[in-house]
Amino acid sequence: MKIKQYDLVIFDWDGTLMDSIGKIITCIENMARALQLPIPSESDIRDIIGLSMTEALRVLFPQGLNLSASSVYSQPQHPKNAFGQGKDDQYQQMRAEFKAQYLHLDATPTPLFAQAPLLIDELHTQGYQLAVATGKARAGLDRVFEQTGLGRYFVASRCADEVHSKPHPEMISSLLKELNIAPSRALMVGDSLLDLTMAANAGIDSVGVTYGAHSAETLLRAKPIALIDSPAQLLQYL
Repeated sequence: MKIKQYDLVIFDWDGTLMDSIGKIITCIENMARALQLPIPSESDIRDIIGLSMTEALRVLFPQGLNLSASSVYSQPQHPKNAFGQGKDDQYQQMRAEFKAQYLHLDATPTPLFAQAPLLIDELHTQGYQLAVATGKARAGLDRVFEQTGLGRYFVASRCADEVHSKPHPEMISSLLKELNIAPSRALMVGDSLLDLTMAANAGIDSVGVTYGAHSAETLLRAKPIALIDSPAQLLQYL
C-alpha cells in the first residue's frame, strides 16, 4: 500500500544504511579506557549517535578529561542542555583518540546493510532524488561514499560539521532549499530519535528503522509514518 509520493528521500547514514552502530559503541568505550574515563553505558552511547562528535562527547563526558573514573552515569543527559565544563582542547584530544580507534585500532567491520545498495539503486532508478543528513563530519562521509560506491547516487548531503547538529532542522531545511523541494514532498529515513525529531522539527514525514540505534518504542515517540525492519521495506511507503 502506497501511502504518499515523495520527490526527495533523505537518509541518515550510520545505523540506517551502514551497520556501524556496534563499531561506534566499541570505539567510544575504547576511547574512554585509553583516556582513563568512566565507560558510558551502551544505551547512553546509542542516545548520542547522530550528534556531531564534539556534542556527543560533551553529553557523555560533561566534565571533559576532568571526569573522575569513579563517576557513575546516574542522570541521562540531553543534547540541548548537556554542554559541560570540559575545555575545548580536551574534547579535541578525545575526538583524536576516537578517530584513532575508529580508523586504525578497532577492527569491527562496518558493512552496508545487505539490502541497502539495492534499495538505493532502485530508488534512483525510480527517479527519486536522494540525500544524506548525518552526524558524521564531511571527511568521514566522503570516505564512506568512496569506500561503498554509493556517493554517486546522492544529489546532496549535510554533515554535522557544516550545519547545526540533529535534532535542529537545519540539515533538512537547507537540503530542501538547495533542491527546491517542498516539505510535503520530502521523507527522512533514520534509526535514531534524533533523526526523526529533526524531521518533525523541519516539518517533513519520517520513517524509522528498527535495526539501528534505537528501539521501535523509542522511535515511535517522534511519530514517524511507519517503522521498517529492513531497508527493502521502505519501498512499501514510496
